[in-house]
Amino acid sequence: MNTEPTPATTTTEPPSSKVAIVTALGANLAIAVIKFVAAAFTGSSAMLAEGIHSVVDTANEWLLLLGLRSSQRPASAKRPFGYGKELYFWSFIVAICIFAIGGGISIYEGIQHLHDPGPLKDPTWNYVVLGLAFLFDGASFLVARRTFNAQRGRKSFWQAFRGSKDPSIFVVLFEDAADLLGLLVAFLGVFLSHYFQNPYLDGVASLLIGGILLVVAALLLRENKSLLLGEPAEHALLQNVKALARADSAVVATDTPMSSYLSPHEILMVLRVEFRPNLCTADLTEAVQRLQRSIQHQYPDVRHLFIEPTAQVRAHPEAALEKAE
Repeated sequence: MNTEPTPATTTTEPPSSKVAIVTALGANLAIAVIKFVAAAFTGSSAMLAEGIHSVVDTANEWLLLLGLRSSQRPASAKRPFGYGKELYFWSFIVAICIFAIGGGISIYEGIQHLHDPGPLKDPTWNYVVLGLAFLFDGASFLVARRTFNAQRGRKSFWQAFRGSKDPSIFVVLFEDAADLLGLLVAFLGVFLSHYFQNPYLDGVASLLIGGILLVVAALLLRENKSLLLGEPAEHALLQNVKALARADSAVVATDTPMSSYLSPHEILMVLRVEFRPNLCTADLTEAVQRLQRSIQHQYPDVRHLFIEPTAQVRAHPEAALEKAE
């Protein structure tokens, strides 16, 4: 039999990533306006590409906020496990937007500028806007990095990124990092094109900005796809849950739990347990409830816990050894 899981609770406090998202949204919206103004005055292809990039980023932050809000909705009859994966879905859409719109249009603009570079104009506006944009994006990046570092603990950056279950944090961080790299490339494109009196370099800068966005988008698409399909809980957590269950006097053996993240702090878990054969129905029910309380008290992220009593756990060397003893 499958026991009913303990009812999931709905988190009402706003996620820590919301501050980073709102900060990035405000910064990108302001930057987009001044970049387009500068592009209109100077005719810079790299600046126009950067303006498009900032518009895409602004829309992306809004989509992430939409995903956060939707994922907080309580479970319903149509969605008994809640709406946590809304965040993963919208984060995946954001990655597609970065790839298709941000990277694609930047590369297209660069190719167009290489075909028809046009005359060079006074770059003063470009330098002013790039400086302001670097300040805004730099501040947003610092907020996003602080939020990400608070989650990753002592893990390396790459380990924390690959292991993170909250895309709303690492998407903003990668966007801001791409912004800063894009601004540096745009600056070099404007400066070098005027220094060498070669307008083609401005088009090359647009292509490089597009390439940066495509690389970032590819990384985000890979991670968000994995989250959307369902990632299991960490190996250490699963082993601890297994050990916690086997410490119960009514338990003979347990299998490694099957699990899947439904949202950054919501895990669905199925635990197959072999109980002592002499337990009556009342004792079995009490043992199952005791395990549920113990596991969910120790690991509150395990919101949906199914304990499946079974006649015999799948053969494992350690389980067989315990039975022999």
